[in-house]
Amino acid sequence: MVDTIEAERMQSLFTILQKKMQSELEGVKTVLEHPTALGDASELKWIDWLKKYLPERYCIDKAFIIDSKGNLSQQIDVVIYDRQYTPFIFNDGSAIYIPAESVYAVFEVKQTLNKDHLEYAGKKAESVRNLYRTSDSIIHAGGEYTPIIPKPIIAGILTYDCEWTNGLNDTFIANLKNLQGNKILNLGCSLTVGTFYINSESDRLQISIADESLVYFFLKLFKELQKIGTVPAMNIDEYGKFLNYF
Repeated sequence: MVDTIEAERMQSLFTILQKKMQSELEGVKTVLEHPTALGDASELKWIDWLKKYLPERYCIDKAFIIDSKGNLSQQIDVVIYDRQYTPFIFNDGSAIYIPAESVYAVFEVKQTLNKDHLEYAGKKAESVRNLYRTSDSIIHAGGEYTPIIPKPIIAGILTYDCEWTNGLNDTFIANLKNLQGNKILNLGCSLTVGTFYINSESDRLQISIADESLVYFFLKLFKELQKIGTVPAMNIDEYGKFLNYF
């Protein structure tokens, strides 16, 4: 049984987090009228928030994803990725390019949740999941870990509000279910409406209430990241083959 005082304290902390993020996104929406500037500012808010609360083992940036065959994803608004076993990150100042092996999760950021934005986020997710991921052994003090099979990449959408008058109900669910294969979105937060989450083990869809959307999103995201554990070590030889004398 959860102590009433402890529960109230935690709920209060969760509410503060929710209101702070909502206030910041409202401020961005009020001040910036140009769609591109508004989109960029919203992406940075989500990236900064995730950097603040996720463990430091996770890196978060806006980036393109590349694979060892030279394929490239669309630009992804929020990428959660690893630097320990896949350190091969290109940054030319204007864009970041991350190896497919390092990716844990990808999210599209929009101001509002609607059919078009869901479909667009699905296509972005597909452009990442279609990439080839290598895997290599890892040397440790006690010996060697054999190469692991890359686990599915988490994908979703992050928005401020929702265009559907009934929120994350029948119309939303029907549109979400239309996303199949590599376009499936596992997790998404519409800050003022709620968060949706598809459990990777049971495929059951769960939806939060509006007042708990942000913290619910974070806890479910972290739960899915824990299930992945660690991304595979990239096979450097597969990337080095593009050099003349590697």
